[in-house]
Amino acid sequence: MLMFFVTCPKGLEYLLADELKGFGFEPVRNAPAGVWVQGTLEAGYRACLWSRLANRVILHLAEVNATSGDLLYDGVSAIPWRNHLALEGRFKVAFVGQNDAIRNTQYGAQRVKDAVVDSLRTLDGARPSIDTVAPDLIVSARLHRGILQVGIDLSGDSLHRRGYRTEQGAAPLKENLAAALLIRAGWPELSIKGGNFIDPMCGSGTLVIEAALMAMDQAPGLLREQFGFNRWLGHDPDIWANLLQEATARAVAGKAANRLSFTGFDQDRAVVTTGERNIERAGLKEFATLQCRSIQKFSPAEPASETGLVLTNPPYGERLSERKALGPLYQSLGEAMKQALPGWRLGVFTGAPEVGHAIGLRSYKQYKLFNGKLPAQLLLFNIDKVSETVARERTDTGELFPKISHPERAAMLRNRLRKNRKQIGQWARKQGIECYRLYDADMPEYALAIDIYGSRVHVQEYAPPKSIDARIARERLAEALAVIPEALDIEPAQMVCKQRQRQAGTQQYEKHGDTSEFFTVLEYGCQLKVNLRDYLDTGLFLDHRPVRHWIQQHADEKRFLNLFCYTGVATVHAAVGGAASSLSLDMSNTYVNWARENLALNHLPASRHVVRQADCLEWLAAKADPADHFDLIFMDPPTFSNSAKMEGVLDIQRDHTLLIKQAMARLTQDGLLIFSNNFRRFKLDSALDSSFDIKEVTASTIDKDFQRNARIHRCWHIRHKIQ
Repeated sequence: MLMFFVTCPKGLEYLLADELKGFGFEPVRNAPAGVWVQGTLEAGYRACLWSRLANRVILHLAEVNATSGDLLYDGVSAIPWRNHLALEGRFKVAFVGQNDAIRNTQYGAQRVKDAVVDSLRTLDGARPSIDTVAPDLIVSARLHRGILQVGIDLSGDSLHRRGYRTEQGAAPLKENLAAALLIRAGWPELSIKGGNFIDPMCGSGTLVIEAALMAMDQAPGLLREQFGFNRWLGHDPDIWANLLQEATARAVAGKAANRLSFTGFDQDRAVVTTGERNIERAGLKEFATLQCRSIQKFSPAEPASETGLVLTNPPYGERLSERKALGPLYQSLGEAMKQALPGWRLGVFTGAPEVGHAIGLRSYKQYKLFNGKLPAQLLLFNIDKVSETVARERTDTGELFPKISHPERAAMLRNRLRKNRKQIGQWARKQGIECYRLYDADMPEYALAIDIYGSRVHVQEYAPPKSIDARIARERLAEALAVIPEALDIEPAQMVCKQRQRQAGTQQYEKHGDTSEFFTVLEYGCQLKVNLRDYLDTGLFLDHRPVRHWIQQHADEKRFLNLFCYTGVATVHAAVGGAASSLSLDMSNTYVNWARENLALNHLPASRHVVRQADCLEWLAAKADPADHFDLIFMDPPTFSNSAKMEGVLDIQRDHTLLIKQAMARLTQDGLLIFSNNFRRFKLDSALDSSFDIKEVTASTIDKDFQRNARIHRCWHIRHKIQ
């Protein structure tokens, strides 16, 4: 078996891994912007020809010690280059990365080039030459810390360059990103069901063309004239010829069987003309059409089918002034779709997701991606009456308007937020996490918890003490709401504030309605679904992050039990960490469904990772089935609960002894129970020490962003005593 590293745009790694399995590869591991796989040379060729998502297919040759330039040179020289490059051949080095010894890519590429040339040089001075324009071979050299990964780039040019787009409109969508959007929007399934495709703001037609190629089983690499393996000495032309023959036959059959329509609209005649030429070069002239028409004048070119996909990448502007003008455009898009295409699905890929509400539909799914280096989201909607929404007016009762009353005080908050973002934000990025606590009542004047969730900000107001006048508290909150977007360089729409207001003589968190504004964040390689608006909590307890990471690092091959599982995030970490199986229990239907969606988001099989609605108190009290024994248990009960779905009332201080004993009855002899809770006055029953080995690990579970509030939770590791 050969080893390959297949690269892709950031955020497409999981999709690419699934695609590569279909080509005969065995996945090894995902990496940032790529996937490591094992397979045959035929599988590598098939990826070059058929991958809709990859950028490059790199045949891995060796890992080389690169802690110094000389060691790098020696390691690369030891590779048998005569198997890959002719003496009279031409090659180039594609070098990425740096470390303390290799401080720039030019130096790194030079050392690799010298090693290749010197290993092939003959006594009479004959040697291969460098050609950066049309090389026979591209040597891929990827440096990470002290290791250089060396390989052969089988793709040549990036695979997103299909060959049909030799000219393009403004801000074009790359072909493999367009294909990813189509897959995320469910186009393969919709096309099989007979759905048509429309892009109402199509630009130069990339989405239209990719939709047609996908639906008609056209290999995206079939139009390319050259690949990186064509003049490689290890090339097997017979395997490649067979793959080309198969792809050509499938293309002919796909076109003959097609009954779908693929249509694009755009108000710019110049880009429509460019798109028409792209369609012709793609060989789709008789199947796909583009028309010059604005969204305000949208209507399907023919009677719409009952189902189909509208997918578009509307303008979203990088400047704040540009974004403010997007509301009417997105509103027009929503109105046109609701009027013309009820029953269809709508996908909007945008770098301004905060404007998505103007569409007037409730998004049922959001995917976080990148358009180049620009963060963006794919918002998915069902075009139906059930999904229609009405935007809330700013005049709604109780709304608090941002306003700075004391500039000097506001400046202090602004400086603190920027300082924290620099320190904690840099730490979070190195940790591989997108969600963290930025500010936790650092200044007594602003009693807030401010949390970062990717590109969004979640603000919670702590209940002010009775000694603080309610008017003063609202003034300070309004001031903070004015400062936060400016200090963090976000738009106000990217900030959600849950504030306490007087209602019917009591104080409670304001209800934020059913917006269904879910989106995905990353934590140590896990994709997690959160919602900042609809619930008191977001779906992710940030303070338990170190506990979840510990579970991920120690769950390999273990049977995992998650009691009071909430949205199942700890289970996701356990499963991603290699847990053999898991059972997650919670009495809330909402959280059970949320947990299942989190597991599915990470491609974790429901057959091995079961989520069940259950009263944990009843389940623990029941007689344990021999199959219900676990190697690792996580139990983080609420402090108090009198849910109508429960038989009794849970009081964690009163009931924890029984809960722990019941959980330990489900634990294997050498297993571990992680017990945690957030009750600040909690005292663990000392009598438990006589039955179990107990170690408090709270200090190790408080991350950098919660060190100001170290009493946020307490945590113990509990094991059976050694007999």
